[in-house]
Parts: sequence; C-alpha cells; structure tokens
Amino acid sequence: MRSNVLGLILARVSLVVLALAVGLSEPVNAQTGPFSGGWNLQPEASSLEFQSVKKQTVVESSSFATLAGTIDENGLAKMSVLLDSVDTKVDLRNVRMRFLFFETFKFPEATITTQINPADLTDLAQVRRKQIPLTYSIDLHGVSKTFETVATVTLLSDDLVSIASRTPISVAVEDFDLTDGLAKLQEAANVDIVPSATISFDFLFARATSQAAVEPISSEPAKPASVALEVVGNFDQKACEGRFEILSRTGNIYFSSGSARLQDTSAPLLNSLAEIIARCPDLKIEVGGHTDSDGGDAQNERLSRSRAASVVDYLLAKGLNPDMLESKGYGESNPIATNDTSEGKSKNRRIEFKVLGS
Repeated sequence: MRSNVLGLILARVSLVVLALAVGLSEPVNAQTGPFSGGWNLQPEASSLEFQSVKKQTVVESSSFATLAGTIDENGLAKMSVLLDSVDTKVDLRNVRMRFLFFETFKFPEATITTQINPADLTDLAQVRRKQIPLTYSIDLHGVSKTFETVATVTLLSDDLVSIASRTPISVAVEDFDLTDGLAKLQEAANVDIVPSATISFDFLFARATSQAAVEPISSEPAKPASVALEVVGNFDQKACEGRFEILSRTGNIYFSSGSARLQDTSAPLLNSLAEIIARCPDLKIEVGGHTDSDGGDAQNERLSRSRAASVVDYLLAKGLNPDMLESKGYGESNPIATNDTSEGKSKNRRIEFKVLGS
C-alpha cells in the first residue's frame, strides 16, 4: 500500500516536472504574441541599400547611414530614413544626391509604413523563419505610394527578429516626382542613369525592454545636413568648390517675376547654403545673378545684379562674414541653355556660386 502511494506521488511529481519542462521549452513569445512589448530597430545592425545603373551596365550600390524604426504590439511598423545620410562612398556624389536628386533641404526624410498581420507569425516561434506578404507605403519627396512585396522574417532569439527583403524591390524615379532631379544628376555627373533603382533591406529589431508601448518615431522634422557623411569642421578648398558648383545647379532660388524679391520657398536651400559657406571661412564667394534674354540688356543686368545682392543680404542675415561674399550681375550674357524655349529660359534665370580665392 505504501509503495502504491509513493509510486502515485512520484508519478504526479514527474508529470509536474514534465509540464514545467514543456512550458519552459515553449518561447514566451508564442504565448504573449509575436509583437509583445513592441520592437525597436537596431540601426547599427540594419541596412537599407539601393542599386542604380549608369552607362547602361555599371551598377552602383549605395546605402543610408541613419535609420530609425519601431513595431508596436499590434504589428504596425514605421521606419524613418534620413536622406542626408545617403552613402555612395564618394563625398561629392553624396552632395549631388542630397541637393540635386533627393532635395533634402526640402524633403529631409523618407518614411516607410506597413501593418504586419500577427496571424502570419503565430508559428514563428516554432518554424523560426518564414516568408510573409507585406503591403507598405513609402513617403518620399512629397509623394506617397503603396507597394506589395514578400519579406523574410527570421526569429534569431526570443528578443531579436530580422525582417529582410526576399528579392530586390524595383522603384521608378517618376513614381516620386524625381525625374527633374535625375536630369540634374545626370547633367552634373555627365553620365546617363537608368530612371529606376532596386532597393533591398535587412532590418534587425530587438524587443523593447519595457512592456509599455513602444514610443513612436518623433514627428519633429529632421534637421538638414545633420547626419550627412562629411568631414567634421571646415571643408578644404576642393570640397568647397565642388559644393558651390553643385548648389549652382539646384534651381531652388526663386524670385517674383521681374523682381529681386526672394520668395519664401528659397529659404530651405539658402539656409543650407549658409551652413556650407560658414565651413569655408578662408574663401571669398561670388554670388552671380543671371537672366534670360527677355527684356533689354541694361534692364537684365540691373535685375541680375539686384537678385544677386538679395541673396547676399539673406546670407549676411544668417551671420556670415561680409568679407566672404560678393555679388555680381551678369544679365543675359552667359546663357547655359537656349532662350528659344520656356525650359531653356528657366535654366538661364539662375543664381550661381563660385570661389574667387582665399
């Protein structure tokens, strides 16, 4: 009798131990939901890359250095990409991408949003790796577009998950109103570029340490140039000259018709310009005004001179040293395009910047 009771007790103890063992072997994630506690992007271990093609066959890979992102407990994923952090591995190529293509002085970041269906990942703790469909939105250059793709989700541990593109994603420049920027980029680099790119990503997320909801990405606008991959401190003369040549191609300085009055839409570029000039303290910069051929020679010379002076006045109001700046009006004497079309005239009405010396 005693042995039967002892055997029953041991059997019950064995069942309890077995139940505990089975319970511990099941990841907590499977019991609390795939997004329990929320997840935060680990930017140092994540990548967002794009591949472009120039000269029909030359493929170049670039990336972004500054990313942020979250996945909340309901599977809503939000990513922020600071476009000033574009990394082509070449300094002036980065500057061209920022000012001519992305126009980061107006559109400093891109955002990616997707709703991950928790039901697609209920078995992730068991299978560890699976592919899921995603519908996502990209907000870039003032345009929002929705796309579909398939992503590979890998549970690396109970607190680390990777979400990566299964195949590269093709994006056309016209989808995001970047056609004019591409034309400027091609002209500046003197090279033909295919008007689309392929994007690939590999994002690593870590479970938030707190069970509280993940804090959303800040809605504060990103500060232009704050994350640019540049040397710290002042630029050398070559870097300054390259930047002023690129800035002269932006076409983002606007005046009222027939007037030297700067429009408010000029401020983003001029503010970025002031920051660059401040990092070229040993150089004297000419601000040159140019017009199309409409109107008389003398009138155009006066208008171009007044417009250049308005730009200098704006820059001086930013605290720059007056000895660093000089304005000059060229009128219609140096066209860069035909004056027989409205597009050509628009290109000829411009402000250019060049280094006069130190």
